Amino acid sequence: MTICAPEDTTALGSPHRAALTIAADGSYAARLARHDDAAGSRFPERWTLSGPEPYAVPLAGSQPEEPDSELLPLADGRVLILRRVADRFALFLLYPTGPGTGELLLGAVEAPELTLLPPTPGGTLGYALAPGADSTVLWLVHGGAHGPERVTEIPGRCRGGVWLDRDGRLLALDRELAGRTKTVVVDLERGGEASPLLQITEESNDRLLLADPDSGLLLLRSDAPGHDRLGWGVLGSSLPVRFPECLRPADGFATPFAVQPGQMLMPESCAVAFRIDTADGMRLGVWRPSGRQLRQLPVPEGWLAGTGLWTAGGELLLPYATDAVPCGVARMAVPLGPGAGAGAGAETGMGTGARPVARVATPAAETAAHAAETAAPEIKGGIVPDAADADNGSTSSAQLPDADAEPQEVPAHPQMCRPVPLQQAPLAAPEARWSAISRQVRIPTGATQPVDPATDGSAGGHPRRLLGEVPTRTAVSDLTE
Repeated sequence: MTICAPEDTTALGSPHRAALTIAADGSYAARLARHDDAAGSRFPERWTLSGPEPYAVPLAGSQPEEPDSELLPLADGRVLILRRVADRFALFLLYPTGPGTGELLLGAVEAPELTLLPPTPGGTLGYALAPGADSTVLWLVHGGAHGPERVTEIPGRCRGGVWLDRDGRLLALDRELAGRTKTVVVDLERGGEASPLLQITEESNDRLLLADPDSGLLLLRSDAPGHDRLGWGVLGSSLPVRFPECLRPADGFATPFAVQPGQMLMPESCAVAFRIDTADGMRLGVWRPSGRQLRQLPVPEGWLAGTGLWTAGGELLLPYATDAVPCGVARMAVPLGPGAGAGAGAETGMGTGARPVARVATPAAETAAHAAETAAPEIKGGIVPDAADADNGSTSSAQLPDADAEPQEVPAHPQMCRPVPLQQAPLAAPEARWSAISRQVRIPTGATQPVDPATDGSAGGHPRRLLGEVPTRTAVSDLTE
């Protein structure tokens, strides 16, 4: 699952557009590439990531594409493109036909604004948002019986788009209504019924950035602590949202774009990748809730900023394009702790859930990694092992049992939880030693780190609602680390 960022430089904190859009299963990707002509005109390009090595296929038409055209790769290898044509938006399917490109018109939508949503989990459907002044229309733009189909109209102006399950049923949107922004969930099996998902306080602006259906980990941005902060919580849990201090780089702006899958009911063990924009350039951030430290690493040369995929084994795949390698994927093995299944998979260079993408190491990344290993043997923070890593196949949550914990079997739409008032609980994090960007690290036997009860995996299981049992409001509170 990805949150993508732009190819062009943007100001800190500004909205990001996708440099590369990756299908949910990681099989294909698509982007607007540039010709070598003086005008730098754009054309669609499809990447195949599921073979022994990545390769790109140009899908150029008879005319260059506009910069605001949007692409969506499908699981069958075709690419959906959204083009503005006068006062409407036209939708086409692109596919390679020998030396040329085939185009199939799907239809058009009359709207002042239309934006494609992220790829669906199944990879066969395509959705788009048409926000208006007072409401937003959700469209099914691919996969319907007769061209684009209107799904539902949601009060308020909606942005974003995060899928909460593996079936493509639950879609989270950030809705601006009455001067406040809150995340709502749209149930596509109930005719597009919308209900609140995030409400930290009545007056806060709460936006969902990223979600992992396997573990229930949520990454969000909220001004509930007094100003915009990155926080994390667990879907369907009444435990508070946390706002780690480490996710506030002093000299940059962090945006999450990928979360490690396959950590069933273990949100504290999920690794998260961040794009960090600074005045001096861009860096890569790697963080895990139980670690409470944000590792900052150099980015590969030519990285398509803010795009990438985690494997279940703990490898981070970063697409890049340079003059020498126009289509490449750099692998980064991130240690998750000794004895864990994920960590063991990373040792071989191919995680248990890794895609068969060729191992490519860019010269700039290798040089930076070697310099980091030799010149900076001691690095603060990183991904810290804990007791939850001892059994990666566990089906219980690593949360501490709570007296008010929800039962495992609850009605499909139970009563909403009441938001807990803001609390302050600063937690200090010790230092840890880490190796360079792509090297494994061994933690000495018996080494321990103080852990917070809310993230201590050794304290027992904490039941969590399954995705099919998401309440009409998953109200969460916040806690500052």
